[in-house]
Amino acid sequence: METLLIVDDDKGIQKQLKWSFADYKVVLADDRNSAIAAVRRHEPAVVTLDLGLPPDEANASEGLLALEEILRISPSTKVIVVTGSDDKTHALQAIAKGAYDFYQKPIDSDVINVIVSRAFTLAQLERENQRLVDIAGLDSGIIGSSETIDNLRSMIERIAPTEITALLLGESGTGKEVAANAIHKLSDRKNKPFIAINCASIPDTLLESELFGFEKGAFTGAHKTTKGKIECAEGGTLFLDEIGDMPFNLQAKLLRFLQEKKIERLGGRQEIQVDVRVVCATNQDLSSMVAEKTFREDLYYRVSEIPIMIPPLRDRGEDVVILAQYFLTRYSQQYKSQAKSFSQEAKSALKQYKWPGNIRELQNKVKSSVVLATTSQVSPIDLGLLYRVDDSIEEMPLNLREVREKAESSAIYRAYALAQGNMSKTAELLGITRPTLYSLIEKYELVINEESVN
Repeated sequence: METLLIVDDDKGIQKQLKWSFADYKVVLADDRNSAIAAVRRHEPAVVTLDLGLPPDEANASEGLLALEEILRISPSTKVIVVTGSDDKTHALQAIAKGAYDFYQKPIDSDVINVIVSRAFTLAQLERENQRLVDIAGLDSGIIGSSETIDNLRSMIERIAPTEITALLLGESGTGKEVAANAIHKLSDRKNKPFIAINCASIPDTLLESELFGFEKGAFTGAHKTTKGKIECAEGGTLFLDEIGDMPFNLQAKLLRFLQEKKIERLGGRQEIQVDVRVVCATNQDLSSMVAEKTFREDLYYRVSEIPIMIPPLRDRGEDVVILAQYFLTRYSQQYKSQAKSFSQEAKSALKQYKWPGNIRELQNKVKSSVVLATTSQVSPIDLGLLYRVDDSIEEMPLNLREVREKAESSAIYRAYALAQGNMSKTAELLGITRPTLYSLIEKYELVINEESVN
């Protein structure tokens, strides 16, 4: 049951409002101090606030101060200010300070019920939107609506508040760092650093000093004491990507850190206590590496308390189009491009392609298509993808004219791609003249990159 806080010093109005809002858990307060205490204790989504509070009932000073404090404590709370019948000035002041709405006395139960109900609905929508933003984030979030992605979000929501060590598994480019970042954002460590390090991209001789830091004079060129990534992540989350590429001799030192939460800098003798959550990822089969003695068994069990599989893009169905549209909007704004959407052929091509490079490959193709597109719609050619008709018999149109149009359109796109944009060669491959080709392009309203026409 949702909580509604009613702030009013008139006992009669308190009783009237409490009776009107039987569907809510009603909390009462009769002055500014008790109102603030109730906000802290009950965290109401909606507050009705009489501006004429004691000791200044004739004016609105106490009510406006209460409004400011409530919104400072809980900025998302919807505050509905209640004023005298002729007091619009103070109501407008309250709106300017962040009040959701205002209501003028005398109280009409039906009207104020509508206002309060609408405020609760908005508060619920904002909470849901914030939940999705916290999980996904729109710049680097887990975007998609497939069942596998819903399951992934659900798993992340469950493990994020804990200190359990997660091992993210999946092919390169599937978004393992995005998932690690989502775990961090939903944890109590979200206001602390998120530090990522790719164990495969740093030479073996440098990885130890990158992780653990080093003391001055520890080796040639160590002119000053330097913190490693682990210390830099103090209070936050350390993401170890491609942990399967960590040198075998360094794995023992990492295991000790994970077990004892203590490190020693390279060249140092002092143990340093650290408070860091670790999330790991790999595209390798660590269990096979354990059998081959290239990955420590004890470290494997320590980093894989909860293994999470990140699905490849080819297994995510319609998500590929959702992701592509997200990247298209982002890069169209960045490059001031007129490209705003994908043609139906482009959407089909996106879904037909197997995406060996996963989301990273998709991002790059959409980025380049924004630069190449000359119309508001991105075509398969702009994406550098072949479009083919491979629908099942059940999905094929029965009308012969539609079948012919679809087949001819597909053939033109394929020939155009194979001819690398050369219109004369495209016509030659199709066995038609160049004027006929242009006529068909116009007839079927095909999206062809004109800059490529020769």
